[in-house]
Amino acid sequence: MAAYGTNESGQGREQGQAQGSEDGGDSDTAARTHLSVAGLRARGWTAGMVRQLLGEPDQFRVNPHFRAAPRIRLYCVERVEAAERSKEFRTVSAAAARRSAAARVAARRRRREVLARIAAEPIDVPRLAPHRLAALAVEHRRHRDRRDRRDRRDRRDGEQAYERRGPLPDDAALLDRWKVDYLLDRLARYDELLDGLHGGAGRIAAEESLRRRVYAAIAEAYPLLTQECERQLSEREFGPPPE
Repeated sequence: MAAYGTNESGQGREQGQAQGSEDGGDSDTAARTHLSVAGLRARGWTAGMVRQLLGEPDQFRVNPHFRAAPRIRLYCVERVEAAERSKEFRTVSAAAARRSAAARVAARRRRREVLARIAAEPIDVPRLAPHRLAALAVEHRRHRDRRDRRDRRDRRDGEQAYERRGPLPDDAALLDRWKVDYLLDRLARYDELLDGLHGGAGRIAAEESLRRRVYAAIAEAYPLLTQECERQLSEREFGPPPE
């Protein structure tokens, strides 16, 4: 569909409106007489429908929150309402609704498939001798500390602090935490089971299911780490306990 107001006088009017908005024009009036893209979306418009049925915006306004952001595109309410009364709008809107429904069905199917894979996939936890697991956990922690110190550009102080800590922590609970962290890192490859799921409730539910399976597998392989697995799982799902 051709862009609205492409003749010479229309271009001048659009430019004047845009300049007026940038210079502090009557934004309240624009809010009553024009719709933003978000407003159109709330009325059932998609980006493709806007391009096809409305074309270029009737007015631009500077973003009131972030002036460096792209200008807000505004569409005249009267023109929007006229488009919504057209047969073309009904046809395009129905097609968009069918595509949206099909996408929801496909998303639910992908979620069921991913949850089934998570439930069926055996979680292969490496079985290590206690001293070997402790040594690898400490080395894993040391590597993570070095990486964090590089990020903070505080390598010298961090290294001295680590040397004072010694090769093994005296706190058994702390060492258990490091062991579980190390095993989680070794099992990170199972995150691939989530491939195909995007953000949203379906992704969150699948992540929780996988997380529970991984922690359960670690606790089964190392019963002495059961309490730490339960603590970490609770903290991830409900947040840290109050001080």
